[in-house]
Amino acid sequence: MAHLLGIEDLRIIVGSRTLLDGVRLGIEDGTRVGVLGPNGAGKSTLLAALADRREPDGGRITRAGDLSVALLAQSDDFTPGTTVTRAVHGDAPEHEWASDPAIRDIHTGLLADVAPSADVTALSGGQRRRVALAAVLTADAQVVLLDEPTNHLDVEGVDWLARHLSARFSGRRAGVGALVVVTHDRWFLDAICTNVWEVVPGIDPGGDRPQIPGRIETYDGGYAAYVLARAERARQAAVTAAKRDNLLRKELAWLRRGAPARTSKPRFRIEAAEALIADVPPPRDTVQLAAMATARLGKKVIDLEDVSLSYPGSGGGAVPGELGAAPAGAAPAEVLRHVTWRLAPGERVGIVGVNGAGKTTLLRLLEGGLEPTSGRVARGKTVAVATLSQSTHELDALADLRVVEAVAQVGERVAVGGKELTASQLVERLGFTRQRAWTRVGEISGGERRRLQLLRLLMTEPNVLLLDEPTNDLDTDTLAAVEDILDTFPGTLVVVSHDRYLLERVTDHQVAVLGDGQVRDLPGGVEEYLELRRVAADGAGRGVVVGARDRSGSDHPGDDGRPGRSAQPALTGAQRREATKALGRIERRMERAARRIEDLHARLEEVSADPARLGELAGLGRELAQAQVEHAALEEAWIDAAESLES
Repeated sequence: MAHLLGIEDLRIIVGSRTLLDGVRLGIEDGTRVGVLGPNGAGKSTLLAALADRREPDGGRITRAGDLSVALLAQSDDFTPGTTVTRAVHGDAPEHEWASDPAIRDIHTGLLADVAPSADVTALSGGQRRRVALAAVLTADAQVVLLDEPTNHLDVEGVDWLARHLSARFSGRRAGVGALVVVTHDRWFLDAICTNVWEVVPGIDPGGDRPQIPGRIETYDGGYAAYVLARAERARQAAVTAAKRDNLLRKELAWLRRGAPARTSKPRFRIEAAEALIADVPPPRDTVQLAAMATARLGKKVIDLEDVSLSYPGSGGGAVPGELGAAPAGAAPAEVLRHVTWRLAPGERVGIVGVNGAGKTTLLRLLEGGLEPTSGRVARGKTVAVATLSQSTHELDALADLRVVEAVAQVGERVAVGGKELTASQLVERLGFTRQRAWTRVGEISGGERRRLQLLRLLMTEPNVLLLDEPTNDLDTDTLAAVEDILDTFPGTLVVVSHDRYLLERVTDHQVAVLGDGQVRDLPGGVEEYLELRRVAADGAGRGVVVGARDRSGSDHPGDDGRPGRSAQPALTGAQRREATKALGRIERRMERAARRIEDLHARLEEVSADPARLGELAGLGRELAQAQVEHAALEEAWIDAAESLES
């Protein structure tokens, strides 16, 4: 394995803050590093230093030979009048890059909907981002640095990028190159990364006390391995902290035995106690979102009944309000066509789809901000809808308010968990330190704006929550906290997101909006959606249509000519009750089989630890294999019974 890049005692200072100090790291061939950390910790600054776009304030960065580095920054600086082809390939003649299969794959994966002769500055934000990403991926570079590459990519685009990067940087052999990526997309991290760097922010205690600079902790494996290793480190740190606290209490008790005796105490004992106190770190800036009281939902939530919606002059291009304005004079395009979809109380559904297919439009219909061209949207009498939009522009009007004041504007007090909390207490539970809580809204970071936006939304006590790209600008710790609060949200939840991890974590099932006017059920989840897109790209679409009905109320057939799921004969009441009972019996047997497997594992561990009982291992192994076969058979029976019940 060839060494490509080394970091020795790196120090980075921004303003009066020491972001990083004493950092020592190395990058070798075949390494794929994911960089994590809270907003403002210095991840983007670190990438700029690695790309030689920023001089370090201390230490040095060494590069092997004539190492070439390509950086995708968070912002682009294209010159007006630059075509897409020139932005990606520069002055290289077409025959040089068009004959390369890898470059053609990049064009297909990122630029399929972008005209090569188009002016880059006239494209939408998402299209410009993909052009910039394509330029970096086609560059002849050994080390590729990507800062939030999944921004503006849909689920399909993220899947393509993960496969492309894994293939390009696979293996640990000379000449493969290396990848360093800053991202908050946890599925993407797990799919491509062999190592994780966590940027731990520094601490500025204020006053005359010195700053504690930030550092970088390294982990082997992807995101899942990082979470496990981090939890183990936290456990070990808790044990160490408990020992330190015990010693601290003894020292403080000794110091408090009286003022006269204190003067005679050895100075080194006092200094030792002060060192212990100074060594106690402040609590991590964790985000604790409190579940708000939820108004009662009736049996009816929101029903879309034979809904069609067209935008005049959209001409089959981007949906207005999603990817930009349509060309003037274009023919009307139908975004939704005869869709019937009913949301149930407590239902948790995720919506995926290509950019511009109509996901945000569907949310606006559910919210009531948009009326259908035909059909009707019926809402229950007790429904209280709240929508988290993609942007945080509604906070612009609050720019001069403090964070605490912005929360108090929605409600001075709220009952959480049986306790009444003030606005300042809520802000603190949201992860704002006392200093940041009194910062003006116009001066807080993008991630903090997103947190504030979500808190103000939840304080309105909705029972139907519509989230449009809720993961924008949030770091992984904040995302985990958001998922925790969404797990406990008792109302109906609809999430539009390209974050595959979030969708699979907080929703029970997913549907797809593919731009053909229908809403398709995805029994196989996001993986089925990706398969749908791959098949559609080959010219043979397939899938199950949810609630697509004609004027007479009968179901449309699926794209493959077969009837949709709702066209299957329904069970009678007696058949449904019997199927439900059978499902319950199978579940109880599965629980008993699972407990038996756990018991057998425990017995195997006990026997293997006793040399005198090694003869029992073979018999226990046979019992365990039999129990696992029985459990697998019960799982298959459960799936058959569940499918019968759903028909």
